[in-house]
Amino acid sequence: MDRLRYFVENQIFGVCARMGEKLNFPASSIRRYFIYATFMTFGSPIILYLVLAFWMEMRQNWRKHNTPTIWEL
Repeated sequence: MDRLRYFVENQIFGVCARMGEKLNFPASSIRRYFIYATFMTFGSPIILYLVLAFWMEMRQNWRKHNTPTIWEL
């Protein structure tokens, strides 16, 4: 079961896992509340999720750009 969870986290941006790390809160609870909120509001949190995933990806690329390795110079 853990292998499946880690596979899904890597394939689906890991937004909930990252939020759990930052907030010191279990990622499974964040996922559960996200699913509840998605059903209660007819899918609008999905837009927030995609914005957060995009922001995390851009931030990671920005950090790589600001600190290039010797091979990228």
